[in-house]
Amino acid sequence: MAREVTQEAFAAAWADDALVVDVREADEYTAGHVPGARPMPLRSVPNRCDELPTNRPVFVICASGNRSKTAADWMNSRGIDAYSVAGGTGAWARTGRPIAAGSHEHAA
Repeated sequence: MAREVTQEAFAAAWADDALVVDVREADEYTAGHVPGARPMPLRSVPNRCDELPTNRPVFVICASGNRSKTAADWMNSRGIDAYSVAGGTGAWARTGRPIAAGSHEHAA
């Protein structure tokens, strides 16, 4: 079962330059994402886990917290210290935290 972090704990980690992986589809990511989040659509996670570090926490976010739980489970099973962000990008935006739009240099 994926470990979950609250929006408050995630915001603190994000402010401290946490590694954030957004597992939504490309169009969702482009429409608005947590600044600095690395796009990795859910379907690609099993094949891309080797791109992630095993020596620092990885915060996994989606729209509401469901896909991120699945992705965090996969990552944890491969030795990655992954946490699903409760409430996802929707909760992040509703609390007035920053949202970036457009693609990202890590887009695949």
